[in-house]
Amino acid sequence: MQDFEYQANPARVVFGKGSIRKVPEELLRLGLTKPLILCTPQQTLQAEDLRKILDGEVTVAGVFDNATMHTPVDVTDSALKVVKESGCDSVVSIGGGSTIGLGKALSFRTGLYHLCIPTTYAGSEVTPILGETQEGRKTTYSDPKIFPGTVVYDVDLTMTLPAGLSATSGVNAIAHAVEALYARNGNPVINLLAVEGVRALAEALPQIVQDSNTAGPRARAQYGAWLCGTCLGSVGMSLHHKLCHTLGGSFNLPHAETHTIMLPHVVAYNAPNIPETLALLAQALPESDGDAIRGLNVLLQKLGIKRDLKSFGLKEEDISQAADIAVSNPYWNPREVKRASIEELIRRAWAGEEARADL
Repeated sequence: MQDFEYQANPARVVFGKGSIRKVPEELLRLGLTKPLILCTPQQTLQAEDLRKILDGEVTVAGVFDNATMHTPVDVTDSALKVVKESGCDSVVSIGGGSTIGLGKALSFRTGLYHLCIPTTYAGSEVTPILGETQEGRKTTYSDPKIFPGTVVYDVDLTMTLPAGLSATSGVNAIAHAVEALYARNGNPVINLLAVEGVRALAEALPQIVQDSNTAGPRARAQYGAWLCGTCLGSVGMSLHHKLCHTLGGSFNLPHAETHTIMLPHVVAYNAPNIPETLALLAQALPESDGDAIRGLNVLLQKLGIKRDLKSFGLKEEDISQAADIAVSNPYWNPREVKRASIEELIRRAWAGEEARADL
């Protein structure tokens, strides 16, 4: 039996259909009566619906509707001004990783309580990690103070999430669990959560793509995303997340799509050094035939999503620079990070090739 340390996630989780209606109760339980609602420009309708639920129970301080991908510092600064002017006593984020990231940034800077309501499967809501972008570079922080205090999962809020975005958001969550399985500070408890999370998402996502209006697979995907996000919040990440933060922060590639495209390639790169992880993944991935890389390739094929970074704006001439940035700061990875191999890995992802373990 391996030696390990395990720190439980401190967040309170409220999971269930229609649970958004419990948000006033959750705030009042904590003595909070003046929340500021956060959302993206695309989710103002959901924010307004939440305001209606809150009105009469508490006093809504306002709605800040400019949450942005990769959490730009200038957007956070604008939101901080609204926080100060509104006199709010808490922040409530409703949306995906962009909105939850802003809620984390505000809470971390001000000490305000953060309640979040995820509408995607990204898993950011249960991590102590904050990635912020400034002047073309994305910097990642990890601190227990970044954890949202309460997470409200309501499957109803995911029902209108487009099938394509559901797929990439879900694979993004799977990536958290995969890297947790070979983390330097991993442990048996997190391994159990990771395998269960991958299995739940790998089963649910193809069903969602086939019929996005069925609540059962949606709820299972939400459950899987919670487990995978918990993995991300409990152990260290490695090459996959480093590459995705480089591509997102420096080249403005979309978060979930980038994670989806890169995942099989990084697993293939690390494959010689992670046999136990590959065995666990193969068990959790349908149609893997005992080969985790094949299982990931088949899953992405079934989801029908784009698999090339060039479709999302990465230029061929950017590949070399991306490799330079990705290896510029040393970090732990189960296999030595070699610049030439990383450049070829990015090139394959840029071209949309299937992952293969020959680097």
